[in-house]
Amino acid sequence: MRRDELAVYLDGLLEPARFHDYCPNGLQVEGRREVRRIVCGVTASQALIEAAVARSADALLVHHGWFWKGEDGRVTGFRKRRLQTLLAHDINLFAYHLPLDGHAELGNNAQLAARFGWTVERRFGEHDLGCFAVLPAPTFAGDITRQAEQVLGRPPLLIGDTQQEITRVAWCSGGAQDWFEAAIDAGADLFMSGEISEQTTHLARETGVAYLAAGHHATERYGVMALGAHLAAHCGLDCAFVDIDNPV
Repeated sequence: MRRDELAVYLDGLLEPARFHDYCPNGLQVEGRREVRRIVCGVTASQALIEAAVARSADALLVHHGWFWKGEDGRVTGFRKRRLQTLLAHDINLFAYHLPLDGHAELGNNAQLAARFGWTVERRFGEHDLGCFAVLPAPTFAGDITRQAEQVLGRPPLLIGDTQQEITRVAWCSGGAQDWFEAAIDAGADLFMSGEISEQTTHLARETGVAYLAAGHHATERYGVMALGAHLAAHCGLDCAFVDIDNPV
């Protein structure tokens, strides 16, 4: 598949123009014109780039790319090493941030819902990224915590009573801890995101709404994984997901 055709296909699928994002979405670094083999991953780190080189990939497809607003724009140090490696091996870099969080089928939040067995009933927050569901039956917060550990492969942090009955859950992947109050206003008994801030603990204790910090990386693996599977099925591309472990 031609690189430019792939860029048009991905933009049509994920609709980045709908989002006011913190980084450019789509093709971030131009490599070779023909794309047959893609390595997918969460973050365009040096380790993931080297994995793409080892697999002779034509493109790297990630959720967390480069060129974030407010960061140092100088190409020195680790930024030079990353870019130099990509360019030396003529590898394209495609990155989709908020568009990959919000996609109704392939997005991180939709994929979390599928893995937890939750049905998205409504959305909230900016760009409707936050999701809300009513569980079929009340479930203890401790049971949801154990389910999260099984699904995501890492122990989450629960702020709340393990014996609290949960009927309404809300979630947003990654660093959405600042959306906790919006989830409370939406009527959630428990809110799950990737990260947690100091003030989150106090808000959970004072409102009685449980907070589950399940890991930024862990909650954002499945969107790019699903996107790679979609490209393999619909475009005939060789897509492999490489998980670079991250405890956060």
